[in-house]
Amino acid sequence: MKIITTPMCEEIVKLAGISEYIVNKFPDEEEGDLAIALSESNVEMDCVPIKINTPSQIFESIKKVSKINEKELSDEDVLAFFNDYELSKKYLNFNFKRDVNVKVYSKFLRDIVEDVGFNIVQENYDYVIYPDYLKEDVKESENLVEISSHNCISKNPFEKVEVRYAILESLI
Repeated sequence: MKIITTPMCEEIVKLAGISEYIVNKFPDEEEGDLAIALSESNVEMDCVPIKINTPSQIFESIKKVSKINEKELSDEDVLAFFNDYELSKKYLNFNFKRDVNVKVYSKFLRDIVEDVGFNIVQENYDYVIYPDYLKEDVKESENLVEISSHNCISKNPFEKVEVRYAILESLI
């Protein structure tokens, strides 16, 4: 089976134990049997869509992709990948509820903000959280929190969580 993955998903593919694959930002440009891409990607070939914004999404994505391999990873195998990432591990196992109201400018950030336990509101918010690529669209001028998007941060999903969640935790 010829597997094509996007650069953003390559780390998940590696962790899932798949060693033979091709990386292309546009999987349909390759001759392949299966693509592994972010769930919001529009891919013509058969695709395993994954999400990697939160620790639980990373966990589920590794499990899902490992099913393609001959040896599916156990929960314990996947949990071991979290050992070197304190915030990823912390938010994988606990549901937090915090008294912080935020306005969010992006769907991918909604997942992260909810995972941290913030309340998403449109009025009476403490902070406005937006991805770097929407900086020009933000209408508010105070209590702005910019979060790096996919293109301006490590492709390693654990490192992304660590950076993004550290910024959000600093607001608590």
